Amino acid sequence: MNKKLRTSAVSHLFEAILTLETEEECYSFFEDLCTVNELLSISQRFEVACMLRRHETYLQIAAKTGASTATISRVNRSLNYGDDGYSLVFSRMKSLQEEDGEEEN
Repeated sequence: MNKKLRTSAVSHLFEAILTLETEEECYSFFEDLCTVNELLSISQRFEVACMLRRHETYLQIAAKTGASTATISRVNRSLNYGDDGYSLVFSRMKSLQEEDGEEEN
């Protein structure tokens, strides 16, 4: 992780997030924490990452999400050269889906 991110304030935020137990709790907390646009931007980047992982093209992703090619490129760089946070989450989500008998999105 980027050393500039490792602050006591960021750690405190992550501790708070880790206490959330349900999707509804996440909605409540993040609605209080973020502006609508911030949350939509974060969720858009996550959707872009999911689509890149499925090998969709930049044009397909831009059309479906409204993300700019700069955003798509930035997410792609994180997927390929980042700290493997996306990979960790995708792996855990896949495991949960398999446990629940769902198909991967």
